[in-house]
Amino acid sequence: MLFSSAIFLFLFLPFFLLAYYLLPKRWHNAFLFAASLCFYAWGEGPVVLVLLLSALINYMAGRLIEQGRRRAGLWLSLAGSLSLLFYYKYANFFVDSVRSLADSFALPVPDSLALTHIALPIGISFYTFQGISYTLDIYWGRIRANRSFLDYGTYVAMFPHQIAGPIVRYADIAPELAERTTTIEKFGIGAERFILGLAKKVLLANTFASLADTIFNAPIDSYPTATAWLGIVAYSLQIYFDFSGYSDMAIGLGKMVGFDFKENFNYPYVARSIQDFWRRWHISLSSWFRDYVYIPLGGNRGSKLRTYRNLLIVFFVTGLWHGASWNFIIWGLYHGLFLLIERAGLGKRLERIWPPIAHAYTLLVVLVGWVFFRIETLPEAIYFLQKMLGLRTQSSAVMAYPPAYFLTGELVVSLLLGLVLATPIYPSFQRGWERWLAHLVPLRPILNSVYVAGLFSLFVLAVMYLAADTYNPFIYFRF
Repeated sequence: MLFSSAIFLFLFLPFFLLAYYLLPKRWHNAFLFAASLCFYAWGEGPVVLVLLLSALINYMAGRLIEQGRRRAGLWLSLAGSLSLLFYYKYANFFVDSVRSLADSFALPVPDSLALTHIALPIGISFYTFQGISYTLDIYWGRIRANRSFLDYGTYVAMFPHQIAGPIVRYADIAPELAERTTTIEKFGIGAERFILGLAKKVLLANTFASLADTIFNAPIDSYPTATAWLGIVAYSLQIYFDFSGYSDMAIGLGKMVGFDFKENFNYPYVARSIQDFWRRWHISLSSWFRDYVYIPLGGNRGSKLRTYRNLLIVFFVTGLWHGASWNFIIWGLYHGLFLLIERAGLGKRLERIWPPIAHAYTLLVVLVGWVFFRIETLPEAIYFLQKMLGLRTQSSAVMAYPPAYFLTGELVVSLLLGLVLATPIYPSFQRGWERWLAHLVPLRPILNSVYVAGLFSLFVLAVMYLAADTYNPFIYFRF
């Protein structure tokens, strides 16, 4: 079930919120847990049992650690959680890679080395990482284990962040699991955030997805270099508004039921280095790898060589986390390589040069990286990069997709909006609006009503787009 689907917006969410607010507070966790399982099972069916098994493994592991059986609990969590993740997400990739390698060297491959396609449970990467962070924090003495499986299960299964993040750490919401408040003001802030995220997803991300898919699915010789650049820019905007929009919706839904999830994006396309980009992009994931992989490996406390090794390990795993594909691994190592270069001295130079140059460098590196992220095979990615560099030419007779083919008035407006809204202009507008209201106290109710009417109109527009178009992909469902 998508947050941007009619069944969620007009059936599941209204009935959930009505029942949630009518129930006594002592029933809130139980109802949220049950509703989240229903939400997950709607599209996944019995695969919801994988989520419950993962939750049970880490709940038991946490209890074992707190009871003094520390190593047994830690190994139960790591082995149990990672085994589920490997089987469902990477088993096919591992077997296919072994078979391809054997074929390359003309080696015999036993018939037993084959798997039927294993369906990937939605959100397994997210709830696996949440479970591991929970047990590691108990192991390191940062938190106490929750004695109630209902409360812990609510944390793991909670539908606002369950299927696509942000990765919410137990320590951040433990007090709210035990006792949280819901107010009209907090609900309003959550509703505003949800509508803005929905608009990002439906009005912008879906538009850019349609453009990017058309270009990337077309034969490489059917469009010129300018169209290739248009395609990667569209994909870059798609993936940002898709995932940040979903994070906005998750944060908004959390506030509606009393939870305060941390921010997950901070305008990454205004970064002036790759280090800065990763401080802004998917913050919950990058901070998770920092705290639970990079620092335990030694971080930057040893020699430069060890630091570089640790960074490459982190970004190898980062790429692999995003998907079972060699191109994802290449994408991760590609970013890791630029982080090494910046740490070796380029980062200090970027701080001293004219900011637009540093910004242009960062955008270029990120755009090239997205080619590996978007395209499934390495040869195809290389062909696309050659097209971007103008190294692959075609005759005008087969040029089916010049830039003018795509640049309609609606798309140009969408691109301009996307480029502007990928910068911190909206927060600046909000701050200006609040300062303006502070000087216009008598008109505040009227102006607030205008703002609410604008948000409602944005919601209606998004729903109209949903009703008019069935193209509603969500790029991070594969993770």
